[in-house]
Amino acid sequence: MRKLLNVLKKISMTLLAIILVATVAAFVNNQVQLSRESALRKAEGVLTHSNGTSIHVYQEGTGKDTYIFMSGSGIAAPMYELRGLYREFSQENKIAVVERAGYGYSDVSGDDRDIDTILEQTREALVQSGSKPPYVLVPHSIAGIEAIYWAQKYPAEVKGIIALDIGLPQQYVAHPFGFMDSVMARGTNLLTAVGFHRFAPSMVYNPEVLRQSFLTEQEKEVYKALSFQQFFNRDMERELLQSYNNSMKSINLPYPQDTPILFLDAIADQYKDSIYTIQKNKDYHAFAAKLRLSDVKTLRGTHSIYLYVPDEIYKLSMAFIEKVNQKG
Repeated sequence: MRKLLNVLKKISMTLLAIILVATVAAFVNNQVQLSRESALRKAEGVLTHSNGTSIHVYQEGTGKDTYIFMSGSGIAAPMYELRGLYREFSQENKIAVVERAGYGYSDVSGDDRDIDTILEQTREALVQSGSKPPYVLVPHSIAGIEAIYWAQKYPAEVKGIIALDIGLPQQYVAHPFGFMDSVMARGTNLLTAVGFHRFAPSMVYNPEVLRQSFLTEQEKEVYKALSFQQFFNRDMERELLQSYNNSMKSINLPYPQDTPILFLDAIADQYKDSIYTIQKNKDYHAFAAKLRLSDVKTLRGTHSIYLYVPDEIYKLSMAFIEKVNQKG
């Protein structure tokens, strides 16, 4: 028995040593790579400031309407990942990509990511960068919480919403993060801080962005470098963990009845008959029914729908905004 315990002790010590060495190696490697990549990471837009936090805003195009692109959770470099879509819009409109704290070239704030803080940072950043309301919001995924809350609190600032497969506040409340979800989020944040994410690049950035041609080869390198720097930092972790509380703030307010919303529901072929897909579409229709002007359109593709049918998204958006203009 004592011999067995000694063997187990040696095995445990060996495993502990291996883990320690691997952790130190991952950390050192990440720091070296970040230093090498620093020359690539240069903001192309405007760095605004809100309560000591720098928020990056990228703008291009001209036109009567300003479309505000708001990325989903974990998209570490929104300015680059969303370019294939917003370039469709910027040909005839003004666009702005607001990179929330923890995203892109913005600072990691370290705050609790309360929805009021997020929204006020976005609003201040846009005004400081020269974009004045009203805006047409183009949120993706978790940014749907902020967009709907924006329309609820400041309806005069929101001309309409083009909702790209968004998560509704009701959905985050109905399906809150559980204990294991929280453990996984915190664990991912810890592993990323150490540098282990370097060994799983396909989780850090979307390989589809590299396969497509809307970024130059140089921009693709910048996209990867920025993604490695920002991937699942503390702000992204807190944003997910706060999704229930942030959604409750929205649910406790009246529906934004006077804000026109176009819901674009991404449906992947392999999941078209799943309970989740069917329920999501029902949720969109139920929310749309509460509004004076709304529509729900289905698009064939995955959750990152902006990468696959940008031209279709643009055509549907322009047709919807034309209806908004006709309604006055």
